[in-house]
Amino acid sequence: MAQTRLRLGVNIDHVATVRNARGGAYPDPVRAAKLAEEAGADGITAHLREDRRHITDADIDGLMAALAGPLNFEMAATDEMQKIALRHKPHAVCIVPEKRQERTTEGGLEVARDENRLAHFIAPLRDAGCRVSIFIAADQKQIEAAHRIGAEVIELHTGAYCDYHAEGEFEARDRELAALTEMAAFAHSLGLEVHAGHGLTYDTVGPIAAIPEVMELNIGHFLIGESVFRGLGPAVKEMRRLMDEARTGNSEA
Repeated sequence: MAQTRLRLGVNIDHVATVRNARGGAYPDPVRAAKLAEEAGADGITAHLREDRRHITDADIDGLMAALAGPLNFEMAATDEMQKIALRHKPHAVCIVPEKRQERTTEGGLEVARDENRLAHFIAPLRDAGCRVSIFIAADQKQIEAAHRIGAEVIELHTGAYCDYHAEGEFEARDRELAALTEMAAFAHSLGLEVHAGHGLTYDTVGPIAAIPEVMELNIGHFLIGESVFRGLGPAVKEMRRLMDEARTGNSEA
């Protein structure tokens, strides 16, 4: 398929994590989101967790009011979160699994075992004009279920691929990359738009960005961490450069 520009969504959750560690209003996630937009982000992602451990309701209010581009609102499939999403009507809603005890999202949503509930859950969101995405593993059964319930987008979980790379398990990493590549093509064949994210870094983004069916990457923790050393704008610009380079096959080297 023809090469298309790959979109970058920047997740600003962990700006709020730093703020909440001490309390008060600094650093401001809304300011971070605007800086990310200025540096080349195509959208902003924020996960309003049930326990409000980082992003708060006030942050969502502020983001909706301040952003020039789209907000991707990550949320669990709960009645409370559905009501918040329907009140704000963000451009995109990404349904993710959520456990109170987890440090970060540990895997993809189990769609196949919960199809009926999820189909009814996302219907009002679609009717309200939100683009509904389902965060899942690179698994054909889950992709087929996401398609059946009426999702327009899937986001493939890249966490295992990144973990294998970090641990030096390169054969396992390459198997996971092959699965991601195969399942991106499969999802595209069903008419689903394909996104990917979780754990991506400068070292791991290239092979994922090169998958032609992937239309958007959502990257957060690494960029917020890297911004301590580079500044947020330069960190986002470097990720944007690496994504574009991988997409086109052109290297500055």
